[in-house]
Amino acid sequence: MAQKIKLSTIAETLGISTATVSLALRDSPLVATTTRDRIKEQARALGYIYNRRAASLRTSRSGIIGVVVHDIMNPFYGEILKAIESELDRSQHTFILSNHYDSVEKQRSFVETLLQLGGDGVIMSPAIGTPIEDMKLAEDNGMPAILVARSMEGVDMPTYRGDDSYGISLATNHLISLGHRTIAMIGGTDQTSTGRDRYQGYVNALRKAGMEVDPDLRIPGPRSKQGGFEAAVHFLSLPQKPTAAVCWNDLVAIGLMNGIARAGLVPGRDISVTGYDDLEEAAIATPALTTVWNGQAEVGRLAARALLDKLIGSHEPDGIHLIKPEMRIRQSTGPISNRL
Repeated sequence: MAQKIKLSTIAETLGISTATVSLALRDSPLVATTTRDRIKEQARALGYIYNRRAASLRTSRSGIIGVVVHDIMNPFYGEILKAIESELDRSQHTFILSNHYDSVEKQRSFVETLLQLGGDGVIMSPAIGTPIEDMKLAEDNGMPAILVARSMEGVDMPTYRGDDSYGISLATNHLISLGHRTIAMIGGTDQTSTGRDRYQGYVNALRKAGMEVDPDLRIPGPRSKQGGFEAAVHFLSLPQKPTAAVCWNDLVAIGLMNGIARAGLVPGRDISVTGYDDLEEAAIATPALTTVWNGQAEVGRLAARALLDKLIGSHEPDGIHLIKPEMRIRQSTGPISNRL
């Protein structure tokens, strides 16, 4: 078996102290950049692998962050995770990812495992039905927690998400400005803060415009392309004959537009459709999707930064920190059509 390379071996070959080698491999600013680069190059040449477990015993930090979200297959979470990873990379942290698929048990098991591994902290988008005691599990055991995308009543933790009520009101007001008066809302659930806030934004915009809020124009549930596609049949059969739809997210909106097109109608001309999140796919959909930018990359960056700041004892105050959404007007919305 090959002999394990030690810090002292690198130090001896370069004629410097072991302490300097250790600092350099941890990217300490106490070591000059040129020296750090020389040490790292020598470490690679000798085949040295940084022993994170041994380092954690010395520093009481593992360098591991847990991230648990609903479903990584949703590009919304993918964009949040990309920003989290980028921010953690700067501080030499890595993260372990889990999808809870709204299973409280799966989420709890992940947090317990992370505690057993000595994780430094956790970033969570809490599962539907998460009890307050589960939210406190991490911090009660000395592991800081940050929430993203979803907030929870009774939980006073730093939470980063878009202003969902304001964002949906932007989309609804846009449709109203185009002359639409029968506007459906498709997708989402009242079981999450996101769902409740987005529906409330839709209701508020209608009422502010002096329009009636018809609960039958709400089609809850869909959160995916398939869900939006299947909802098209229900949407097109509504007796109120809505001329526009505010969708829970971009995936639902794109699925709905496909369903509308399958029925022989033209999204953006015969029926206006808005999405939410401004995913990369929104701009290249057919037609290009009018949507709301929800700042998910900013959510991920701020959440990761807040957690890292917590680890050094300096952080943003607890409570909800909202990113202000922005409208992105494209081709899937237009003036009310006389075809329907």
